[in-house]
Amino acid sequence: MFRSIRLAYALAITISAPCWAGDAPGVTATGIKIGGIFPLSGAASSIGQVGHGVHAYVQSINDRGGINGRKIEYIVLDDAYSPPKAFEHARKLVESDEIAFMFSQLGTAGNSAVAKYLATKRVPTIAIVTGASKFTAIKDYPLTTTGLVSYDTEGKIYARYLMRSLPTAKYAILFQNDDLGRDYVNAFKAVLGADFNKRVITASYEVTEPTVDSQVVALKSSGAQALFIAGTPKFAAQAIRRAAETGWKPMVFINFPSSSVAGTLKPAGLENSVGVIVGTPNKDPNDENWKDDEGVKAYRAFFEKYLAGSDISNTSYLTGYQQGMVLEQILRQCGDDLSRDNVIKQAKSLKSLALPTALPGVRINTSESNNMIWTQLQLQRWTGTRWEQFGEILDAGSE
Repeated sequence: MFRSIRLAYALAITISAPCWAGDAPGVTATGIKIGGIFPLSGAASSIGQVGHGVHAYVQSINDRGGINGRKIEYIVLDDAYSPPKAFEHARKLVESDEIAFMFSQLGTAGNSAVAKYLATKRVPTIAIVTGASKFTAIKDYPLTTTGLVSYDTEGKIYARYLMRSLPTAKYAILFQNDDLGRDYVNAFKAVLGADFNKRVITASYEVTEPTVDSQVVALKSSGAQALFIAGTPKFAAQAIRRAAETGWKPMVFINFPSSSVAGTLKPAGLENSVGVIVGTPNKDPNDENWKDDEGVKAYRAFFEKYLAGSDISNTSYLTGYQQGMVLEQILRQCGDDLSRDNVIKQAKSLKSLALPTALPGVRINTSESNNMIWTQLQLQRWTGTRWEQFGEILDAGSE
C-alpha cells in the first residue's frame, strides 16, 4: 500500500490515501511524534515526574511493538515551571520536531502560555495535567482535553465537606496566586455564597517565594479550624510543617496535585501530616491493602522495569503511567486515521474506560461537550502510614 502511494505521488495520479500520508504532521507509516512539556527541574519538579511516567509507559508500548504498527516518539522537554520556556518549547515541538499533537503538558501557567499558539497552529493538546476550569470551556479550547478533575469541582467537594463537618467554623485558604489557586478560592465562594467573606480568611503566595511561613502564621492567627492548601507540593509541604511547628492543629486539606507522599507528606513530616485529607481517583500503590490487586501489581512490575531507582511513593509517576494508558487507548481508537481532527475526536470519545490503577467504580468518559477526562474523586485521609478512603465516590456532575 505504501509503495502504491509513493508511485501515485510521483505520477501525480489522484488516489485515495490514508490520512497519515498527506494531512497528519508527525505521522509516518512506522511512527508518530508526540510532544510533552513538564517541570522536570525547579520548584515543581516533584510533580514534573509525571513526564517521566508517561515517557516510561510509551517505552513499554514500543517494547510491545507499538500501536497499529507504529512506534511512538515521545519528545519530553523541561520548562522548569516557566511559562516563557514552555512557549519556547511548544514552538520547537511544532515547527522543528513537527509533532502530531501535544500530550500531557503539565502546569496551569505553562498551558496558558502556549494555548493560543497551539490553537492557531491547529495542534490538539490532549490530557493536559491541570484542572484549571478555563480549559473545560469547549468554545475557548476546542482542541483540548484536561487530565485532572477541574479545580472548581475539587474545591467545591472540599467546601461542601467542610460545611457538613464544621458548619460554623472559620476556614483558612492558602493559595498559589495564579489560575490554579484562584479556581479553588472561587469554588469556596460559590459554595459559601454570602458567608464567604465572614467565614473564610485567605493568604496567597507567588511561586517565586522561598517559603510560605509568614502566610501560615497569619492564617493561624485568624482562629480558623480548617486549612485548605491550594498549590504545588513544595509549598503544601512547607505549610503542613509550619502549622505543626506553631502548634496549629486545624483540619487540613490539600489539593490533588499535592497529594504525593514523596512530594508533599514526607517533606512535611509524615507525623505532621496525620489527618490530612485529599480527593483522588486512584489506588495508592504503596498501600498494603492493594498489594494483591492485579492493577497495582502490574504497576509495581512496570515501575521496577522502567523506572528502577525512582521513588514509587511519588505518585506523580502513577499519574504519568495512567496518562500513558489514556494515550494508548486514544491511539488505538484512531486506527490508521491519525489526522489531528481524528485525534481530538477520539480523545473526546472515551467510554467507560476503567484504568487498572483507578479506584473501583471510577470510570473515564469524555464527549464533545466535556473537556475533562477525569470527573470522579474519592476523599481519603492520611493515617500516618497510609491513605484511608472514606465516603462515596463523588462525580463532577453531581458534586
